[in-house]
Amino acid sequence: MKISDKRIIGVVEKLQVLSNDSKKKLDFLARIDTGATMSSIDSKIVKELNLGPMIRTKKVKNANGVMIRPVIEANILLHGKKMRSKFTVSDRTNMKYKVLVGRNILKEGFLIDPKMKDEEE
Repeated sequence: MKISDKRIIGVVEKLQVLSNDSKKKLDFLARIDTGATMSSIDSKIVKELNLGPMIRTKKVKNANGVMIRPVIEANILLHGKKMRSKFTVSDRTNMKYKVLVGRNILKEGFLIDPKMKDEEE
């Protein structure tokens, strides 16, 4: 495996979400979660940036059971890399992080170093 072209990130990273027309963007601290197959974004962000449309639904298992969530695509900027990625949409109002980065984004060339200083400290 070649490591030189990978971007090393911590368990919490700054992430920028862009509206579909790229005229508006919002910055967030995102939680990096290797246990999540797909990334997740708060429904309020989807509404504020007018993201969408829903491209499909996905069955998601979590501590509360199994849910069916809409899936959208969004343009993001993570550690200097701009990409279009899929996100499940959920109400993350009571969560510390409004965006969760899962393996669907991480496999695009990212490695996680848990020792990297994050914003939680």
